[in-house]
Amino acid sequence: MNLVGAHVSIAGGVVNAPARARQEGCETFQCFTRSPQGGPAPELTPDIVAMFKRNMSGAGIERFIIHAPYYINLASLDNRIRHSSVTVIRQELERGTALGGQYVMFHPGSYVNQTLQEATKTVQGAMERILDGYDGICRLLVEISAGAGNVMGDTFEEVAAMIEPVKKHPGFGGVCFDTCHAFASGYDFRTTELAQEMLRAFDGTIGLDFLKVSHVQDSKTDLGGRKDRHEHIGEGFIGRGGLTALLTTPKFSDIDWILETESEGRDEDLRILKEIRA
Repeated sequence: MNLVGAHVSIAGGVVNAPARARQEGCETFQCFTRSPQGGPAPELTPDIVAMFKRNMSGAGIERFIIHAPYYINLASLDNRIRHSSVTVIRQELERGTALGGQYVMFHPGSYVNQTLQEATKTVQGAMERILDGYDGICRLLVEISAGAGNVMGDTFEEVAAMIEPVKKHPGFGGVCFDTCHAFASGYDFRTTELAQEMLRAFDGTIGLDFLKVSHVQDSKTDLGGRKDRHEHIGEGFIGRGGLTALLTTPKFSDIDWILETESEGRDEDLRILKEIRA
């Protein structure tokens, strides 16, 4: 059975995330393990790891995923930025393995002073370095983007090209589909027929076996608006009916749904997603 959850805060330490998720009514959750804006990662001592796992058990939550920091840019031509991004993601995979996380997801980044093809090769090389010698249980996910500016990964074709060299690596998990991002990038799935058509396109480029998790939210931006603006379910341009059409397809009903909407009003979003699942 697929699980419904949300991105939760780690204020006071990552050990507090499971209880917060449970309090919100989450069955699974997403969190950072470090500041998304920068700075060194808090140490995960054996005591902290043990406490986190006890808290997971106490909350009755079996699995969770990690979101990499926002400053990641694997497409950057600045060696310092790119190498730092590679290091941070590898660290997050190792931290995820220690905590028992299922996936680490990240945004590939944006490119300047290079063509899309050149930037794709840059990202490919960075992903290969991230996974070089990695044998942990936490796996890497690429998140589909909303396509603003020169952001990478807003089309299935771009994502497929980026992941090609690492698809068979055991540390690579696949793709996180974001309903708001995909919609803003021009993918319409607001009817059963459109959703099925989009999934056929996904399967023909990336492969449905690589679709592992979905961020679920409505969109403040209309179809093809190319802006990442999350909205509570039913209050945006996708609508509750549009999300229902997508989430009740056989593939989406098999993967976990994670909300990234604002905390105020998110209890209603969780309630709606559970109704859709039922």
